[in-house]
Amino acid sequence: MSAAVAAAAAAATATSSLSRGYNNQNQSQSQSHMNQATLLVPPVPSRYESQKRRDWTTFGQYLKNHRPPLSLSRCSGANVLEFLRYLDQFGKTKVHSDSCPFFGHPNPPAPCPCPLKQAWGSLDALIGRLRAAFEENGGHPETNPFGVRAVRLYLRDVRDTQAKARGIAYEKKKRRKPQLHSNNTGTTAMDSEGYACSI
Repeated sequence: MSAAVAAAAAAATATSSLSRGYNNQNQSQSQSHMNQATLLVPPVPSRYESQKRRDWTTFGQYLKNHRPPLSLSRCSGANVLEFLRYLDQFGKTKVHSDSCPFFGHPNPPAPCPCPLKQAWGSLDALIGRLRAAFEENGGHPETNPFGVRAVRLYLRDVRDTQAKARGIAYEKKKRRKPQLHSNNTGTTAMDSEGYACSI
């Protein structure tokens, strides 16, 4: 009987070592597949990159639907201004007219029939993204229709008009002056990153 028990134990050991070998092989194969899968997955674009791609696609669609259709190479600052005015119909910012009793009030007490438009900050950010996308898609900086003077002037006018109409001042962020620290050996200033530098 002890020979039968020994044979059964040997068979069980052989079976378990075979199954362990099989499991190790499966694990190494699945690990190999996982490594290959991670190499094939493209990196997830940032929120800015995703928005830039959507904006670029929207502008391309606008040019395609334009009458007559426009190619990007024939696009000018005038077409960009036309696109920005077209976007106003989708705006969510109330811009009071001169004749509105709430002109210049940041928080009007009642509704009024003034139009909704795109906010200046949204348009400014949009132009920045489209300007970058134009150059990333093979355009030359000197022919970039999003960087022409007419577009910059239009954005400045929109900013000033909305600031007056809504009673909100858009102020440029002021740069902080370097902080001065004196010590026994001399005067030290802090640069913009907060590192000390000698004066």
